[in-house]
Amino acid sequence: MKIFPSKKSEGGSAARFDALVRPHISYLYRLAYRFCGNPEDAEDLVQDLLIKLFPRCTELEAVERLRPWLVTSLYRMFVDGTRRQKRSPLELIDDEVAFYETADSGGGESPDHELAEDQRIEQLQGAFERLSEDHRVLLTLHDIEGYRLVELEKMLDVPVGTLKSRIHRARARMRKLLASDPPKP
Repeated sequence: MKIFPSKKSEGGSAARFDALVRPHISYLYRLAYRFCGNPEDAEDLVQDLLIKLFPRCTELEAVERLRPWLVTSLYRMFVDGTRRQKRSPLELIDDEVAFYETADSGGGESPDHELAEDQRIEQLQGAFERLSEDHRVLLTLHDIEGYRLVELEKMLDVPVGTLKSRIHRARARMRKLLASDPPKP
């Protein structure tokens, strides 16, 4: 992914900005991909974030823990964008199937086992897609990306108690959706 839209940027400032954000670009893209559900929107979201942050390079250098700060900024841009555009519910990405797998298939599995696993993954994807946007974001940040509640409290500006109850409700809703849609034989 190209970080700068043009080469007319100030040389030193561009190099400093590049050194700060480049280690986080692929992570931000993967997270944006999970939020948006398609590569084009994810790339646009990350690019918009970088364009917005470029003039604030000096401020970024002062941030102690840059990755969580960038994730918070990305999340807020995503929420602002969805509010503005009133998009339809997000689609879960097909290429991120590894998120749902609990163990490596190892390659030596029987075709029946692989088929059953594929059906289970489709069931999980379908249930995840039917969750509300808030539930998807919370489960993505907490359960998939591994952010702790105190980190989410700072990122989302929501008290820990509220986060706990929302995560509990999101997981309960996911279980209910999975129970209502049993795997196909």
